[in-house]
Amino acid sequence: MIVQTNCSEFSLVTKRYLRCFYGILDRMICKMTSVRMGNSISYHFIMQMIPHHCAAIEMARNLLCYTTDLALQEIALGIIKEQTKGIYEMKQMQSSCARVTNTQQQLCQYQETLFSINQTMFADMKNSCAANNINLSFINEMIPHHRGAVLMAKNALDFPICPCLVPVLNTIITSQQQGICEMEALLREESLENHCLV
Repeated sequence: MIVQTNCSEFSLVTKRYLRCFYGILDRMICKMTSVRMGNSISYHFIMQMIPHHCAAIEMARNLLCYTTDLALQEIALGIIKEQTKGIYEMKQMQSSCARVTNTQQQLCQYQETLFSINQTMFADMKNSCAANNINLSFINEMIPHHRGAVLMAKNALDFPICPCLVPVLNTIITSQQQGICEMEALLREESLENHCLV
């Protein structure tokens, strides 16, 4: 069982890690929520998912400054590699995807579901269990981040979108569901619960 610790009891290292995380989160929320809804679900998805991916990369790099856990190092390096590739792919198809437009009804339905997904993700990340343990904090922050990406991709796939974007969405769903499973497995390991970086 992960017990949330009072902030005043955190080590200086944990406080430094969390300060960086909350800065990353604030920037992600600001950039994602500033994207205006135009007439293309495909383009809107890309414009929101790029800062979402950027935040994951920054979160992974923040963890790598502190963790000595080999499994988490591998997960973090995988996130950096996969999501850097995803950003590149989305930027390459940005212009062509912008030309695939949707009806007003589709746009409204997409946006309504997306708003709910994002608000839940933002709240869960803000309220993630911040223990005096950087490994546990990272996992509890990254799981809702991954879950949000999966739901965002599934939501976009419910509507007519740019064909070249479909494999990117399927990759997001597959890779991030796998990442969630890996991190949930680590949470169940008693050794990780007792592995504090102080």
